[in-house]
Amino acid sequence: MWMFVMFDLPVTEKAERKAATDFRKALLDMGFEMSQFSVYLRFCTSQTQLDTYAKRVEANLPQGGKVNILQFTDKQYERILTYYGRQRQEPLKTPDQFALF
Repeated sequence: MWMFVMFDLPVTEKAERKAATDFRKALLDMGFEMSQFSVYLRFCTSQTQLDTYAKRVEANLPQGGKVNILQFTDKQYERILTYYGRQRQEPLKTPDQFALF
């Protein structure tokens, strides 16, 4: 499954900019990657893992703004159309799982 975190945070005041930056850094520290400036994504191996990361995101929410967490299956994610300029890009594949011994 894929987890998308999309947000629109206020950045008018200095404290708001710091809160927005801290939130983005927390997402990166949790293993999310930036898809767009206010859209971060992460692959999760199970619904349990997805629920765990949703709680971690919730624990790092800033005071203001709007945050949405979306969940996609691998099949749905593979159907995303991505363009850089006018050139269509190949869809991202599900990352390989790591085996730890």
